[in-house]
Amino acid sequence: MRKWILTWILPTLLYSSCFPIICLVGTISLACNDMTPEQMATNVNCSSPERHTRSYDYMEGGDIRVRRLFCRTQWYLRIDKRGKVKGTQEMKNNYNIMEIRTVEVGIVAIKGVESEYFLAMNKEGKLYAKKECNEDCNFKELILENHYNTYASAKWTHSGGEMFVALNQKGVPVRGKKTKKEQKTAHFLPMAIT
Repeated sequence: MRKWILTWILPTLLYSSCFPIICLVGTISLACNDMTPEQMATNVNCSSPERHTRSYDYMEGGDIRVRRLFCRTQWYLRIDKRGKVKGTQEMKNNYNIMEIRTVEVGIVAIKGVESEYFLAMNKEGKLYAKKECNEDCNFKELILENHYNTYASAKWTHSGGEMFVALNQKGVPVRGKKTKKEQKTAHFLPMAIT
């Protein structure tokens, strides 16, 4: 009986809805209605776009966070006035202040507040900046267990693998084709502006 519940009922419930479930092995899942939009975007049972067909219009254009994105390689992500994407170690640099706007659940667009350029990634995995937001500017935001975030292109993949926003040890953007979720070059801490 236990095996039947775990192999048929549990996956069916997880993919079709987000009800609270107490599994026979002791795992607990929160109901989506009990979570904030940010928690829903990061919850294991609620973050996958293919698991949701409902509309989240109330979030589109409404959830905006202003942050500095600090990479584990000790660089702040920066988009300068000419649209060049790179890292800076200056914390008090206006070009590293980013507006992180929710596009849909788990998907964000990142815009330099001072430069007014959007962060974008092309199909080769190269980071660049655009004045007008399009699909190249959409990134899947994931909060990791170490409290850092990753930002993977929502549009492009390489050989089936995700391509992440990353800064190397010198603050130079790493081409998405060479990135992995586990690499510290792809881990960013969204820091509140003080």
